[in-house]
Amino acid sequence: MTADQPAPDILYSPRTVREILARHGLRPTKSLGQNFLVDGNVLRAIADAGGAREGAFVVEVGPGLGVLTREVASRGARVLALEKDERLRPVLEETLAGLDVEVVWGDALKFDFSRVPEGARVIANLPYYISTALLTRFMTSGRFASATVLVQREVAERLASKPGEDGYGYLSAVAALHGTIRIVRDVPKGAFFPAPDVTSSVVRLDFSGQKPDERLVRLLEAALHHRRKTMRNNLRMAGYDPARVEEALDAAGLRPDVRAEDVPLETMHTFATRLGVLG
Repeated sequence: MTADQPAPDILYSPRTVREILARHGLRPTKSLGQNFLVDGNVLRAIADAGGAREGAFVVEVGPGLGVLTREVASRGARVLALEKDERLRPVLEETLAGLDVEVVWGDALKFDFSRVPEGARVIANLPYYISTALLTRFMTSGRFASATVLVQREVAERLASKPGEDGYGYLSAVAALHGTIRIVRDVPKGAFFPAPDVTSSVVRLDFSGQKPDERLVRLLEAALHHRRKTMRNNLRMAGYDPARVEEALDAAGLRPDVRAEDVPLETMHTFATRLGVLG
């Protein structure tokens, strides 16, 4: 730590965050989902769960004031932080001084993740308004070993839901195809400044490294497109041949009125094979 570098806990309170924002003439921007973490215990828990350690390469989206970035980098990890709000340049220059952090300015949804070394980790407090899109990009990039992220509790529940559970849908299915998911802990509103309207959760996704067949992914997207509609009707609306769908349902041992959100992935794979989608 250099002499002019802030102490590790300097950003871990609403008061110090307010002071930094005021000093730079800034206010959190709601449209960018800026709810800054101010609870040191939560920051340490996220870094622990994400595997932040010496030699790890970590990608962070939305570093904000750099509080989580500092926690991760101070453990010896090399951090690539993607930030869209260029007003934060002077703030991050101050809070990340002396740390092994590269800040890339721009939209994370447009970032080329092929630049990231294989086996990298994501550790981030994701902007809520693009969390689902970002998670999909992390899964499909093939570059990451894991993603430990702070998201809305609703999104965390959807990610971790199993077939037959209320939250199960396309996001759940795609996440399960790419690996395993667990909810690490809930995070109260008071851990942020400003406090969001919803409870948040830390969720960790461990990726298997096996890329699922795109034909199966497209079938799942169609089958799960409209909740509470039968799988047969969803697939018919997506252009699949109704007669072949009927035959495949029967061959896979599924009722004609089954909903895709109740079908285990193993059975969905059997159905896709019977339908001729998979060879």
